[in-house]
Amino acid sequence: MTTDPDEAREWLEDWTDVSGVEGLVVKALNQRYRPGVRDRAWTKIRRRNTTEAIIGAITGALARPQLLVLGRHDETGRLRHIGRTVPLRPEAAQTLAEHLTPAGPGHPWTGAKFSSAWGTRDVLDTTLVQPDLVAEISADTSIDRGGVYRHPFRYVRLRLDAGAVDVPRFGGGPAAAG
Repeated sequence: MTTDPDEAREWLEDWTDVSGVEGLVVKALNQRYRPGVRDRAWTKIRRRNTTEAIIGAITGALARPQLLVLGRHDETGRLRHIGRTVPLRPEAAQTLAEHLTPAGPGHPWTGAKFSSAWGTRDVLDTTLVQPDLVAEISADTSIDRGGVYRHPFRYVRLRLDAGAVDVPRFGGGPAAAG
């Protein structure tokens, strides 16, 4: 426990680089910590890393995408789903719309269904796109055993200077790519 913001920042940077540690909990000093119980007055600060992923599908229209469904290639070259973004800001959606291409025959996700949130059975209404665009994303460090991120990504920017071969492999976690 600390009241020093610099010490807390150091903990977030150094201590959360451990498998299974998502971040820090901020609470009042007089509040008791009870395992498995989350008080509404608490704030969880997750460590985030910047990385890249391949855009494989969107929600919304090609002219106005709402969020991105992202993937990475596994060791066999198969495009595997890793998660989705939070809703896109209007200016980001407009920029992406200029570059999105509808998927052609043989898209690797044809017939696939994607959950709207980790741990739910609700399904996203998606439109498949040509999986050749790379998005830079901000991701927290929570990844399930299947390689899917537990929390939505924050879209940072379109990486027109990068191709699918530059994206970390599926299961590569949040490590930044070159």
